[in-house]
Amino acid sequence: MAELRVPVSAADHIRGGADGRVVLVEYGDYECPYCRAAHVEVLKLGRHFGDDLTYVFRHFPLTEIHLFAEPAAETAEFAGAEGRFWDMHDAIYAHQDQLSLPFLLGAARALGLPERNLEAALEAKTFAPKVEQHFLSGVRSGVNGTPTFFINGRRHDGPFDYQSLAAAIQAVRPRL
Repeated sequence: MAELRVPVSAADHIRGGADGRVVLVEYGDYECPYCRAAHVEVLKLGRHFGDDLTYVFRHFPLTEIHLFAEPAAETAEFAGAEGRFWDMHDAIYAHQDQLSLPFLLGAARALGLPERNLEAALEAKTFAPKVEQHFLSGVRSGVNGTPTFFINGRRHDGPFDYQSLAAAIQAVRPRL
């Protein structure tokens, strides 16, 4: 079973309990339809497990098949620099079928982020190094597709529907 090679750190985007008893790391691609489906399941898991679950999202854009995956990841990082990562993350998945440069700029505007600054950041590839860092950490951990989940550092090779993920989380969740 593959293991997470790059540990979760303060540089990661974390949702839920920062000190959760279970850490769920996802390597995802904003243009991947399976990742969009997984996003809905992860939100349910967050509501169910509350602060017991620490959820981490890392970028793994499949650029050879998804034209907008990398710009979407860079846009999420741009929003993250303004403290709005999760807002942009959720907006991108909610409107994945509209993914385009105009959509990303409009999403920034809707979040009150400076559209021109995003445009400049995308052109300069300001946030590309962080996206690449996530991607390479995934490669080191044996990620070869999206979504890929790790639960407490071990790759989850089962289905990513709510029941399967919840059962896998419950199986490693320490008892009080």
